[in-house]
Amino acid sequence: MAAEIVNPRTESSDGSTGQEGGGEPLNSVDSFDPAFALHRGGKMAVQATVPIRDKDDLSLAYTPGVARVCTAIAEQPELVNDYTWKSSVVAVVTDGTAVLGLGDIGPEASLPVMEGKAILFKQFGGVDAVPIALACTDVDEIIETVVRLAPSFGGVNLEDISAPRCFEIERRLQEALDIPVFHDDQHGTAVVTLAALRNAARLTGRGIGDLRAVISGAGAAGVAIAKMLLEAGLGDVAVTDRKGIVSVDREDLTPVKRELAELTNKAGLSGSLEDALAGADVFIGVSGGTVPEAAVASMAEGAFVFAMANPNPEVHPDVAHKYAAVVATGRSDYPNQINNVLAFPGIFAGALQVRASRITEGMKIAAAEALASVVGDDLAADYVIPSPFDERVAPAVTAAVAAAARAEGVARR
Repeated sequence: MAAEIVNPRTESSDGSTGQEGGGEPLNSVDSFDPAFALHRGGKMAVQATVPIRDKDDLSLAYTPGVARVCTAIAEQPELVNDYTWKSSVVAVVTDGTAVLGLGDIGPEASLPVMEGKAILFKQFGGVDAVPIALACTDVDEIIETVVRLAPSFGGVNLEDISAPRCFEIERRLQEALDIPVFHDDQHGTAVVTLAALRNAARLTGRGIGDLRAVISGAGAAGVAIAKMLLEAGLGDVAVTDRKGIVSVDREDLTPVKRELAELTNKAGLSGSLEDALAGADVFIGVSGGTVPEAAVASMAEGAFVFAMANPNPEVHPDVAHKYAAVVATGRSDYPNQINNVLAFPGIFAGALQVRASRITEGMKIAAAEALASVVGDDLAADYVIPSPFDERVAPAVTAAVAAAARAEGVARR
């Protein structure tokens, strides 16, 4: 099977597109919007990997030949990985509650994003993926549904599920299943951020253990980034939400933020984001909003600013460059784009390659180190992270993740 990347615009014999009513939806300036033209008919299709040319092919691909394969799998369930697509396909699962910057727009409206995710899996990692948008938001219902779907898949990529529900959903699904479960909004962002931070530190002659970071945003990405950076040896990190620094003395914290407070802010800071940034070495923005220029100016000399909100970074690059040694954003039109597509295709490719039962912290850190290594001797202030189109990225991440899975004992081949 292949989630083939195809031209989605299909024409009938008379040259029409077949859309009732005719014509593309119009944008605000009454001109045709190319995004709608590209999405016509969807962005992906299913393609057979074996030919059906005659009755002999049919008798092997379907009855009676298929019955022999079914019987063998019934007797030895592990054979499903060798004789079906299971071990090479990922379910991309959402409930449509946190789609890009659009918020809770529902399952149908999320499908263009899920299709996009699936073709990125294929394009950048050679991994087949199937979009699954669920018409439920209850945590227990989502978990039950995914568990029931899991026999068809080698891994589950959770996508655009709102916090804090996403944390519990991922944890419980991984406990229930023996295939990798990965919430990309959390861990993909964290892997790429760690890779960029490693290279920024190397560029300026420091290790990440020398750095104090501030993360703006205590949602899915902010929590995961904080935990991964600490796991990788970061000196200290303070995380802020709308009410200020997440600290143990606050009484309004959710269980997730309470755990985060116990892990972070060794310096015992309190107050606002601006207070946390004074003297900080790193700013990581995953929240939106605008950071005052004076707060950026108060950071330590040679600071790093990773303002990753889209489309408007928390710190405009022109402002960040006045004070920071390295600047990164989430946008493709500036250098050093922190883009999840650098991580998740290779991570899943590596996990599927060895039929890993889960994706461990060690596998994620190995992915970040491999991603950072692609930059190599070309390291520069405007090149601390490679382009998604660098063909070295996915193979490097895949190999590192597979090796880490074997080292950590979660590989099954």
